Amino acid sequence: MHTALDVVKAVMAGAHAVQVVSALLQKGPAQLKSLRDGLARWLEEHEYESLAQMRGSMNLMKSPDPTAYERANYIQILQGWKG
Repeated sequence: MHTALDVVKAVMAGAHAVQVVSALLQKGPAQLKSLRDGLARWLEEHEYESLAQMRGSMNLMKSPDPTAYERANYIQILQGWKG
């Protein structure tokens, strides 16, 4: 994870932890503060009270119609296929 948005996407998909080693090696320990501040700002802007509230919110199982998502994903895959 290199940006706060990367962290947001992972947590919304259900992650309880993210790996930031490569970001720390590239940008140094100050990157932790940047990620934390960016994540806190995103949570506030989108009216989430906590990571726990956000965790898994974009999980397929929480979708009102998971089969619609699966069909759309399948169609997207077929349209991107080149023979």
